Amino acid sequence: MKLGIVGLPNVGKSTLFNALTNAGAQSANYPFCTIEPNVGVVAVPDSRLDVLAKMYNPELYTPAVIEFVDIAGLVKGASKGEGLGNKFLSHIREVDAIVHVVRCFENNDIIHVDGNINPLRDLETINLELIFSDMEILERRIDNVKKAMKGDKTLAPKVELYERVMKTLEEGKSARSLDFNEEESAWISEVALLSIKPVIYAANISESDIGNLDKNSFYQSVLEFAKSEKSEVIPVCAEIEAEIAELDDEEKEMFLSDLGITESGLDRLIKASYSLLGLISYLTAGPKEVRAWTITKGTKAPGAAGKIHSDFERGFIRAEIVSFDDLVACGSMNAAKEKGLVRSEGKEYVINDGDIVLFRFNV
Repeated sequence: MKLGIVGLPNVGKSTLFNALTNAGAQSANYPFCTIEPNVGVVAVPDSRLDVLAKMYNPELYTPAVIEFVDIAGLVKGASKGEGLGNKFLSHIREVDAIVHVVRCFENNDIIHVDGNINPLRDLETINLELIFSDMEILERRIDNVKKAMKGDKTLAPKVELYERVMKTLEEGKSARSLDFNEEESAWISEVALLSIKPVIYAANISESDIGNLDKNSFYQSVLEFAKSEKSEVIPVCAEIEAEIAELDDEEKEMFLSDLGITESGLDRLIKASYSLLGLISYLTAGPKEVRAWTITKGTKAPGAAGKIHSDFERGFIRAEIVSFDDLVACGSMNAAKEKGLVRSEGKEYVINDGDIVLFRFNV
């Protein structure tokens, strides 16, 4: 999974990226400090893997990972090439979802590119640039399909769909605000729109706002905006996340406890990302390796096997499944088998989050 971190210059975007990934992206108080996207790979926290590691003492411990891409600050006119905008927009096109960092704190020492703090204006600036880019692409697609429709009248519903999306874009609304059926989703995916990508708004707040979000009018305005387009908002304090990144696990736990919170911004962001994209993890476990594998919710056993190796999917015979809770309660795979808790499942079995799986295959 690849998440693109976007935002206006000086909203705390690169500071947050550094904290999340420890990748050391350059961070400075001026626009376009980041031009080429920085990339950081982050392990997905999963306490189930820790339990399995104690059980098996494996040679390898491999969590699932998320790739964060720090995309340079966008500005008004990016869709027309302002501020190296075309390059930045192409980077957004390559990610699965967008983490849109919005400044929701006052600090006179950090210059805002537009002179003052106004989250809704900032959201509109970036969303409109994505919309303008989409309108240009969609206009060309509508013209092409209309030409093709002269020889194939079955394309009429596709044109109608594209024109409905164009109308929404012209109203200044993102394509993700619309609902599509399965066939329409397939047609829309052919166009590679930017404004249809799932978004999590990361509201960058000050340390004093932790536990007092109801008093932060900036945050509340972002919350209301996100509801209108079915997106999610995660409050984060980039400065706090930077401090947490320097701590070991025990110190981190104490630090969070002192702040009166149970999870870091990274943990909340990862959970929100999995939920947003409909992702789950299944597990494999043994003395050689314990590992988490990320799949889309609803994936059947052969497709999940293909995550490990294409041969596993091609030669799939069956999957031996035990739930994480059952395995832990029994203490070992053999004990779980004796109690009849290890099931043999075929090609139609849909993998559940937390399933521990052994695939049988033959090629």
